[in-house]
This record gives sequence, structure tokens and C-alpha cells, in this order.
Amino acid sequence: MLSVELHAHSSLSYDGRDPIELLLEQAQAVGLDALAVTDHDEIEESLRAADIAEEYGLVGIPGMEVTSAAGHVLGLGIDELVPAGLSFDETLTEIRDQGGIAVVPHPFQSSRHGVAPHITRTQLAGADAIEVYNSRLFTGRSNRKAEKFATARDLPKTAGSDAHISEMVGQAVTQVGTDDRSVEGILDAVVRGETNVIGNRTPWRISLRQFGGGVTRRVRRGVADFF
Repeated sequence: MLSVELHAHSSLSYDGRDPIELLLEQAQAVGLDALAVTDHDEIEESLRAADIAEEYGLVGIPGMEVTSAAGHVLGLGIDELVPAGLSFDETLTEIRDQGGIAVVPHPFQSSRHGVAPHITRTQLAGADAIEVYNSRLFTGRSNRKAEKFATARDLPKTAGSDAHISEMVGQAVTQVGTDDRSVEGILDAVVRGETNVIGNRTPWRISLRQFGGGVTRRVRRGVADFF
């Protein structure tokens, strides 16, 4: 059984704060076996994290959080950028064409680009896994809806800290039923549904700090791009 963080953001994300080295250090410190850096519509730092993860005793899973036309989709096990703005189905196809898997994060939280309001339940069930525990939700309602949906459809379940600062890496963990310490071994086990989810809700004060910091960084980047 491996403990895996499948949803974390570095400073390359418009709302992330810390470099990948701090994310990797935190993952190592809390006893994780693997880490996926999943920046918004960016992949360069995730690829770099995957390259150096072994130095921290970790498996580095390359990936990204893609902004599809319907909302966010995690592409894991990919090594090329999946363009934003494609339809939900096209996004899944792009991820799978690279040999990756498509995990839908916070699907029922429309305020954070959850896809559920914009696609059919059949389309949602076409994902490789559903994130049923996201630690950054202020209430548990959306998590419960995701859990209920995945259980009813017998879909693989994952958890994610959705960390935007390094201290929150490992707040929500997917326990993967494999001893194969490789990207392929971990993701294959996820697709087979050999997972358990554990975690704690991000403290509200930290969620607010992450949100506020993300807004500030987005404004700064917008000003920099303007000039």
C-alpha cells in the first residue's frame, strides 16, 4: 500500500505559492510515497518534479490540472501539455492518447470549476477516477455527492489536498493498493479501483489565505503581462 498525493500546485500555477522543491520536501516529511504536481494548464514544473522526486525518496507522477470547457480535469501520467478549452470528452481523449489517466477533481463544486453542472452523468462516469475527497472544501456536501456518485457507478475513488501552499501537501491522501513504486504501477492500481481515501479538511483560515494569495498573484501576473 502506497500513500500518494494526487493534487497539488506549485508556484507555476497562477494561484500557487511555492516551488516544487518545497512540495517535495513536505511530501517526504509527512511520509508520502508519491507526489503529483498538477498545475493549472501548465506542466513544466510537474515534469521537473517527476525528474527529481527520487532525490526525496518519492515517485514523481507528472501531470496537470486541465481547464476543459466544462471545468477542471486532472491528467496524470502525461508528459505533454493538454490544451485548455477543449470539451470534456476531448480532454479525456487527449490525456489517454498520452497514456495517462483522467481524474475529475471536486466535480460537484461549481464555484471551483467542477464539471458536473456542464456534462451528463454518463460523461462524468467516463472518467478513470473521481476525486471524492478534496480537502479544500468549506463544507463536506460536494465531497459527499462525489462519494455517492462514484459508489453508485462503481468508479475508482481518489483524494487530493489541492494544496496551493507546500504545508498542505499530504492533507488528503490516496492509499493505493500496490507495492509497485512506479508511475505506471500506481496509476494502473488507481484505475483498477484499488484505493482508499483518507484526509482532513484544510483549516478554513488556511483556505482563505490560499484563496487570497491566489487572487493577489493573479493580479500581479495580469499587471506584468499587461506591461
